[in-house]
Amino acid sequence: MNKIKITRFFFGYLIIMFFLNACNTGVVIDKFKKIENGTWRSSDIVRFSVPVEDTLQMYDFYINIRNTNDYAFSNLYVFMKTFYPDGKISADTLEFFLADPQGKWLGSGSGKLIDNRILFSKNIRFPLAGIYSFEFEQAMREEELKGIENFGIRIEKSQKEN
Repeated sequence: MNKIKITRFFFGYLIIMFFLNACNTGVVIDKFKKIENGTWRSSDIVRFSVPVEDTLQMYDFYINIRNTNDYAFSNLYVFMKTFYPDGKISADTLEFFLADPQGKWLGSGSGKLIDNRILFSKNIRFPLAGIYSFEFEQAMREEELKGIENFGIRIEKSQKEN
């Protein structure tokens, strides 16, 4: 009797994993990094590495931010550095809006956490094959920025538009 239950559980698990994989076929990376104690220090750098093989593929690049409803600002400034496979580096300052002018959070969530998936760049192409690294540091002029729980990126293959 237990053998039948184990077999059913195993096949159910396989079916669920198959559908989860089928839903994420175009995702290159979808990762969050935890910000220790929900306090992003100005010296803390969040890093991601992304292998890119197809230089003809178009991608959509998202920034994932998970903040608490205790976060004191409506926006978040971030310094971003991109390290290309050939050793070149580019830097940029980004601003993300987390709340509207009335103070209503723009992301989704329940309870204390608000999830934001913000489209950073649509239909971009990585010009070189290899490993790209992205570094982010908060640029809010606060030594310790409270209320940011996680920071992440998501890069997925662009959907073809007809």
